[in-house]
Formats: sequence, structure tokens, C-alpha cells
Amino acid sequence: MMAITVIIVNWNGGELLAECLWRLKAQTIQPTRVLVVDNASSDGSMTGAGKLANNVTVIRMNTNIGFAAGNNRALADCDTEFVALLNPDAFPEPDWLERLLAAARANADVTAFGSRQLCHDNPEVLDGIGDNYHIGGFAWRERYGIRQQGQDLVSREIFSPCAAAALYRRQALVDAGGFDEDFFCYLEDVDLGFRLRLAGHKAMYVPDAVVHHVGSASTGEEWSDFAVYHGFRNPVWVFIKNMPGILFWLLLPLHVALNLASILLFSMRGQGRVIIKAKKDAFLGISRMWRKRRDIQENRVVSIGEIWKALDKRIFLSVKPHVRRNRS
Repeated sequence: MMAITVIIVNWNGGELLAECLWRLKAQTIQPTRVLVVDNASSDGSMTGAGKLANNVTVIRMNTNIGFAAGNNRALADCDTEFVALLNPDAFPEPDWLERLLAAARANADVTAFGSRQLCHDNPEVLDGIGDNYHIGGFAWRERYGIRQQGQDLVSREIFSPCAAAALYRRQALVDAGGFDEDFFCYLEDVDLGFRLRLAGHKAMYVPDAVVHHVGSASTGEEWSDFAVYHGFRNPVWVFIKNMPGILFWLLLPLHVALNLASILLFSMRGQGRVIIKAKKDAFLGISRMWRKRRDIQENRVVSIGEIWKALDKRIFLSVKPHVRRNRS
């Protein structure tokens, strides 16, 4: 039996958290532990949480430390072979863990496994099958908002899994240093996925592992100021830290152009102040990210060609924040 810890980071999850924990209790394979990190919720969502699923441990924070740091706190308390991350607003089918662990058993060379995420309100529509990373330095959920088809029932390699519902080999996360807490939320999973890929790890989409995802349940609307700020500050940091070697310099003009386009777009939407603050703070953090880049690139084991193959090269893309889950 594979030992697995499920980590849930909660902030005012309300009834969503209760539903999520009930779904975990119904799993065909029960997790060894469930760690719920509560980021100082004020809605009473943690009342009785420890009784809603088996083997639940609640870790309470005094303040909202964010999704990245919350997962790191729980990860430090894990000793199981596998770690599954699950959002309070992601409701897994009964065989979700069983399917993920079966994929891990059958693919010893793969480190991270993503789920087939369905829109909670319309399960015929996909909420995503994993994250793409574009050569311009922006990321999005592949197949988001599209009615699922036969091709979506086929397992394949992905750039990185969406951390709303994903399985990882724990030691790989530890070796990678966990999530970058400077991100607070949004794209922290893409950053982690990029670092894992640079270290020689692979990620796989597991279509039989299904969750029903509400999305943006506690961070507000998709285009809220909070989402736009983090969703457009953090891509700059992902690019600076992770894009290797000559690719960094070749793709930098495109990355700058897309950032300028995002400023224009959100200024036209009446959110000029928040998008400019996002880019200003991204710029102010460049020196800090560059120091992290040195360590990441010194330990890179894959070739630049392999990274190039993994990047999305489509000409047309939607400049959209990575806003799809319960984060703050």
C-alpha cells in the first residue's frame, strides 16, 4: 500500500471545505493522513473539520500566509511517499486517489500527476487537464472551458499539473524546495512544475482521476483586483527564475511585449492602477528572483532543447491570469 498525505489549504472555505472532506472520506483508498492548513479563516469553516474525514489534522495559522506557504507548512510535517494537493472547492470522485496512485505505480519515471478537472456547475465542460507554459512566459490551464471530448480521456505528458488536484512524489518536492512563498498565490504550481522539469522530472495527466472544481471560490471573481495583481505579477518571476540559458534572452523581447500588452488591456478595462502595481512589484522583485535563478540553473540537468520541446508555441493565446482556484 502506498502511503499518501492529502494537503488542503483553506481560507474561509465555508461549506465547500465540508463537502471536500466528505468526498475524501468516501475515497476507495483512504489517505494515510489529511492535513488541513487553515489560513486564519473567520467564517467558521474549521468548526468540526477534524470529524468530517478520517485521519484529519488541522494546522492553524495566525494570519493568512497564502497558498504557497500553507502547503510548505504541511509538507514539512509529511513523511509519506506521496503528497496529494486538493483545494477546498475541488470535489474528488470516490476513486480519485486510487486512480492517481495507480498511475504513479505504473509510471515510476513520472513525478507529478494531474487530474481531469470538470466545472462543478457543468460537468460536461472541462476546468482543465493540466497547465501549459507558453514561450512568452504566460501559463494557462489546457482545455479550460471546453466541452470534453474523446481526446480528453487519453493520458499524456503535461508541462505541470494544476495544484487544485494533483499528486506528487514527496521527496521530489522536498528536493525542489517546495513552493516559492514569495508568490503567495497564483502560478506557484507552474513555478514548481518548471523547477521540477529543469531537475529532470516529468508530469502526467491522469484522465481517470476526476474532480469537480468550483473555481475562484474565495479569491473572488476571475478578474478581481486580487487575481489580476497576483496573476500578472507572478509570471514575470516564473520566467526570470526558470527560463534556461539562451532561451531566456531569445524569448525576453516577447515576454516584455506580452507584459506591455497586459498593461494596455487592463488599463482599458479600468484596472490600470492594479496592473501597473503588479508590474512595478514584479520589477522590484527581479533581483531577488535572479538570485534564485542562479541556484536553479546551476542544478539544471535537462537540455535546453528538452525545455524548448515542452513549451507551448502557439501564435495566438489568451492573456489571462492563472485564476482558477481557492487561494488566499
